[in-house]
Amino acid sequence: MYNKILVPLDGSDRAEAILPHVEELAKRYDSQIIFMRVVEGDYFVPGYQEVVDISGYEEEYARRKKEVETYLEDITRRFTEKGINNKSIISYDSVVQSILNTAEKEEADLIAIASHGRSGLARAFYGSVASGVLNRIDRPLLIIRSN
Repeated sequence: MYNKILVPLDGSDRAEAILPHVEELAKRYDSQIIFMRVVEGDYFVPGYQEVVDISGYEEEYARRKKEVETYLEDITRRFTEKGINNKSIISYDSVVQSILNTAEKEEADLIAIASHGRSGLARAFYGSVASGVLNRIDRPLLIIRSN
């Protein structure tokens, strides 16, 4: 039923609340889990005739990228030790668009994500990755609410 399950993570405990659910699904359906995380960059536009030293930005970006790689290596190792087929992907686009693009490219049968459960003004102000994916996805989506 679910040959490939895409699991977007952001490194937080709340996002990882989805892991027991996908572990159970992967064992039940002999699925491959595709863990993904987005490396977000800070975008800036220098002003006219402004001189910008981008070395600080490059160093911060490299640090964040290495942090993401290490995080995903740990997650994939834990699932490999449990005998679950998995791999990881790092994306560099906006979060929602990265999830949509990766789901299509990897032919994921299911996207599994934890939501922070915000509603009302907080959701409108901060946005919601789960909501953004839900409104645009063309395949099954498992959303669990994390506390």
